[in-house]
Amino acid sequence: MSGLTKVILVISALGLGACDNLAGGNSNSTTLNGGGVGSVADQTSPAYFQQEIGDRVLFVVDQSSLTSEAQGILLSQANWLLANIDFTATIEGHADEQGTRQYNLALGARRANAAREYLVSRGVAGNRIKVVSYGKERPIEICSAESCYSQNRRAVTILTGGLTG
Repeated sequence: MSGLTKVILVISALGLGACDNLAGGNSNSTTLNGGGVGSVADQTSPAYFQQEIGDRVLFVVDQSSLTSEAQGILLSQANWLLANIDFTATIEGHADEQGTRQYNLALGARRANAAREYLVSRGVAGNRIKVVSYGKERPIEICSAESCYSQNRRAVTILTGGLTG
């Protein structure tokens, strides 16, 4: 092996070792479940919001009124948003596959607005919350059974921002 080849191999090995440290090979690195910034254990992170608070509420067939369970989740969301003012939210309204496209878009909008209005009533500034309706266009479960339909009748709170600091 020539001297140049040996130098290239050594540099390549060092480079790969550095990549391993950046990708999480270092025991001090932050992982989603590890407890650092951005992890589920970090109460100011979107991961905590999504998994511990809950990012979605479910609705009854053809309804946009909030159940008591939905109100509990939204109250927790409101408290989190009030404590984490660098974040804004978009609430996505969804419907199951039953009914026309137009009907489900309108129903999704009513569901997203119901969630938004609840958050605003709990003190979250209205200019921090946008709404969008996808109707039946973005199902998370696909089958012709109530178990699937019930998961698709939802409003999902998507966080944005929070990158300051």
